[in-house]
Amino acid sequence: LAGTRIIYDRKFLLECKNSPVARTPPYCLPQIPGVTSLAQSSLVKLEELKERNESEEAMPGEQPRQAAP
Repeated sequence: LAGTRIIYDRKFLLECKNSPVARTPPYCLPQIPGVTSLAQSSLVKLEELKERNESEEAMPGEQPRQAAP
C-alpha cells in the first residue's frame, strides 16, 4: 500500500498553534469531567483558592507567608 506522505515544516506548525480554530474545541465534543473539561472537584478547588487569595489581598498589614523548605 502506497500513500501520499504529508510533511509540515516547523514554521507552519507554529503558526497553526495560534490559530483560533486550534483553540476552540469541536462543537460535538462530549463534556467529560477531568478529560475534556475540568473535573468538578478541580473547579471547586479553584474557586476556594481564588476566594482565599482575594481575602488575603483584602487584609493589609499582615506579613506574607513564606513557603516551607
